[in-house]
Amino acid sequence: MNNPFQRHRQSAAGDGALGGTARVDARTKNLTKRLRSGDVAIIDHADIDRVSAEALVACRPAVVLNAARSTTGRYPNLGPQILLDAGIPLVDDLGPDVMGIREGHRVHVNGGEVWDGNRLVAEGTPQDADTIGRSLEEAREGLSLQFEAFAANTASYILKERELLFDGAGVPDVRTDFEGRQVLVVVRGYHYKEDLAMLKSYVREYRPILIGVDGGADAILEAGMKLDMIVGDMDSVSDRALTSGAEIVVHAYRDGRAPGIARVEELGVEHVVFPATGTSEDVAMLLADDKGADLIVAVGTHTTLIEFLDKGRAGMASTFLTRLRVGTKLVDAKGVSQLSRPRITTLQLFLLAVAGLLALLVALLATNFGQALLGLSGAWWDDIVNIVRGLLGMAPSAPTT
Repeated sequence: MNNPFQRHRQSAAGDGALGGTARVDARTKNLTKRLRSGDVAIIDHADIDRVSAEALVACRPAVVLNAARSTTGRYPNLGPQILLDAGIPLVDDLGPDVMGIREGHRVHVNGGEVWDGNRLVAEGTPQDADTIGRSLEEAREGLSLQFEAFAANTASYILKERELLFDGAGVPDVRTDFEGRQVLVVVRGYHYKEDLAMLKSYVREYRPILIGVDGGADAILEAGMKLDMIVGDMDSVSDRALTSGAEIVVHAYRDGRAPGIARVEELGVEHVVFPATGTSEDVAMLLADDKGADLIVAVGTHTTLIEFLDKGRAGMASTFLTRLRVGTKLVDAKGVSQLSRPRITTLQLFLLAVAGLLALLVALLATNFGQALLGLSGAWWDDIVNIVRGLLGMAPSAPTT
């Protein structure tokens, strides 16, 4: 099999190995906040999902080194293929030793070998189209097991959260008034930037309540929109968003633990707590539905089983049930952008008609016929004025020239 790094080594400096400054983090979404083009991304991410892969591609690292298996066979995840298609090399299953490389060190990758200076740290499997294809094929064969596990998690979630799902028990009071309003829930998921861009006219016209789920709050601000509420565990939202004046709803575990409280209290931001077993995007939708929202538009949320599994949490069963609970109120962003058209008001129609008549009048006056017609109209108007004056006993007016 050909070495997938051959073309990269030819353009690299020094001994020909691919290298760069190490950026190390077990959590991919944290790593991408400080990863720069040409760096070496070192992660510990089993089953690299689509969102994480797209975030890595946006940073343009020289290579991605994964301590774990990028596809475990649990389900056919798309992350490795996305990295391959973007031309970013991936070395897989390097083991825990690679996570011991210090941040900022200069590391080199030669084939599947990872070197920290003159020290061989770990050795893994370089990924190419063949290895990724085989892994995905094996994962598809085992997908039925994930269906069974998903069904079991769904049943478990119903037992734990039946009062919340069916009666709205535990939903906190908030100052935002949802009654009769439309709501836009933004999650930093698949194609969220493109979907937000398509919805700008919808936001201008309908002025929905804008809810950012964790990092989705920053996405709303980056799009130049006004943020109304932030829902989540506050692990991937900026201080700028938290101090923007938006209402804060901290998602807590059912046992009362809420890691995000410490951060908002440190910032001195008022907040309410919503304990629930599901994900933060579920919490946002359940809150909007319980408080009387007419329509919930979703950006970047999860809709298919593969997307649920991509999230890597058993709690994703809650997302499926939340959608059943919210029902017809929930609309995907793409559907809204296709169906929503700017409404034409009566005033706009009137102004359009006036503009058309003025344009017609100007064009008419530019012709000999138009000028003759204007003269006749003036004479006709003089006759009417003189008749009115005569009826009122007044002297006739001078004729219009």
